[in-house]
Amino acid sequence: MLPALCAILLLAALSASTQSPAPLHSKPFDVNALLQLSRIGDPQVSPNGEQVAFTVQTVDAGANTKPVQIFVVPVHGGTPRQITHEGSTNERPRWMPDSRRIAFLSNRGGSSQVWMMDSDGANPRQITSLATEAEGLLISPDGKNILFVSAVYPDCPDLACNAARLEAEKASKVKARIYTSLLYRHWASWKSGRVKHLMVVPVEGGTPKDLTPGNRDVPPFSLGGPDDYAISPDGTEVCYVTKTDPDLALSTNSDLFTVPIEGGEPVKITVSAGADNSPSYSPDGKYIAYRAQERAGYESDRWRLIVMDRASGAPTSLTETLDRSVTAFTWAPDSTRIFYTIEDRGRTSVQMMSVSGGAARSIISGPAHVDDVQFADGGKIMVYSQNSGSRPVELYTVASSGGAAVPLTRINDALLSRYGLPAFEEMWVQSPDGTRIHSFLVKPPGFRSDQKYPVLFLIHGGPQGAWGESWSYRWNPQVFAASGFVVVMPNPRGSTGYGQKFTDEINSDWGGKVYDDIMAVVDHVAGLPYANPQRMAAAGGSYGGYMVNWMLGHTQRFKAFVSHAGVFDLRSMAGETEELWFPLWEFRGMPWNNPDLYAKWSPSFFVQDFKTPTLVIHGEQDFRVPYGQGLQLFTALQMQQVPSKLLLYPDEGHWILKPQNTLLWYRTFLDWIGEWTRVPAPAVVPAKPVEGAAQPVPPPL
Repeated sequence: MLPALCAILLLAALSASTQSPAPLHSKPFDVNALLQLSRIGDPQVSPNGEQVAFTVQTVDAGANTKPVQIFVVPVHGGTPRQITHEGSTNERPRWMPDSRRIAFLSNRGGSSQVWMMDSDGANPRQITSLATEAEGLLISPDGKNILFVSAVYPDCPDLACNAARLEAEKASKVKARIYTSLLYRHWASWKSGRVKHLMVVPVEGGTPKDLTPGNRDVPPFSLGGPDDYAISPDGTEVCYVTKTDPDLALSTNSDLFTVPIEGGEPVKITVSAGADNSPSYSPDGKYIAYRAQERAGYESDRWRLIVMDRASGAPTSLTETLDRSVTAFTWAPDSTRIFYTIEDRGRTSVQMMSVSGGAARSIISGPAHVDDVQFADGGKIMVYSQNSGSRPVELYTVASSGGAAVPLTRINDALLSRYGLPAFEEMWVQSPDGTRIHSFLVKPPGFRSDQKYPVLFLIHGGPQGAWGESWSYRWNPQVFAASGFVVVMPNPRGSTGYGQKFTDEINSDWGGKVYDDIMAVVDHVAGLPYANPQRMAAAGGSYGGYMVNWMLGHTQRFKAFVSHAGVFDLRSMAGETEELWFPLWEFRGMPWNNPDLYAKWSPSFFVQDFKTPTLVIHGEQDFRVPYGQGLQLFTALQMQQVPSKLLLYPDEGHWILKPQNTLLWYRTFLDWIGEWTRVPAPAVVPAKPVEGAAQPVPPPL
């Protein structure tokens, strides 16, 4: 079956990613259309292989919310059915072993708690009632227990103590914070007196038991990524990730521990200096697979796929010779193979390898992003999610016995049929040192080769990240292209998916080879017959914002810039940010250890050369790149009398997430670059007026 499976799934992926021609009279895909899309996530195949539960997030712009509900769809085809309706957030569906019930998280009672319902949504009942709430649930394979995470006060002996402490904290007139160690804030949250612990409760309810008492957090540490805890197939053991280094702001090291599900002393089972994450037991219980990084302090090191023999404790790296990071993986039902995803040149594809190692086989590849791989019917059917630059996430199945991939969901088809979504194109150019640089390009709908168009260059963040053949609900290239721009997305040095050496070449060289790579792409695009080199703009967020700030002082080729959450002054940034392992790695120490390197690559040293009109955007709750960086940049632009505008969000962090804020973000962005490149921005419904805002705006939808 295996050779046939490989060939069939490759064909299936390519077939599923093929786009229908755009309607002849389609409308431009603007931000209003973007916010009407249903956002599919977290598919979960039932143990009997008959159904898939998944979540759908929609956007209610008027209410400024993003409600999430749970749906189910038959694996063999049918109409998806919404099975939750109460509450604004119903998520994390996890099947009971008998496939007759689903555990899930819901806020329908006023806080996030574990609930249970029948597979059709009937008979919901609440399992937990914790003042500290619940997240990240798992069901034990024996069906006896529910594992979840709750943020508790580590010195509290019981739930009553936690509830009393929370009430006292809310009632206190003093809101001051006191800290004696670093990592006192993270992403968009201040560190409180609580710590995330793994809790277990019987499926029928009862008093939860704390499996990880003490002062150390368990995942989720931040946003996204695979689960960092798992339950053994016999239901007796939990494997989880935690960080034990004394200063969490300085270390990327995490390790795997095991603990009996009934409670007991944890056992550390990994010893590497880098991160060990994403544990998953093989179905037969003989192995634990996980992802690992070797280099301490480097969050962008290559992720290897490791398999640990439970009997001997010996780890084996299956992907040691693969110069790509493993982003996720799943076991085959027979425990003899592992299917894993990798990022490669802007795509995410699926490979398979034997648990004993050997050659990897390509299973799904093509111009798309594939994720959430699971199996049904004992491995006869593969279920997965897929998206591309011109199509948001939908679910698919493919039979190992033959045939093309079958769309399991078509939730967005009716909406998308009204719009023209151009396919991503790609190009390669040569940087001054001979390195080949890959970019994606999107042309405006109705593109004509005999016309010249303004160009918008998008610079990705990370800096170890990449633009890919994937859908984005933020910084959506289709929205920018529909505004009349040729959109170019370069993947310069530092980008992921082109080999670890390519990624590493940005280390301690933020404004060097990366800038050369981007400008080589600019040179190439400026020579295209349909590009207008006199009407170019560039925009970026996070590190992309840094590069915009760097370009401000090093080139006059652009008519406008947009710097979102960009680093302006490297020295003050090192003292403001939270994950200090990042500047320690990137700049070989803190500013007082290596002042020359900080000065060499800091945009703040080149303010006297700033001349390009620039829009500065920042969130006041951004602790990764604190908003003081945006304020410094805007001050410098104003003092240099450079045309500039500051858009500041008091209720956002590193990303702009609230619907009304998103509408204002796109309108301000497009108005700005349109003004300086003389391209009228399309009509976008902006946010509701805010008292004290600098400029009045029309009412919302």
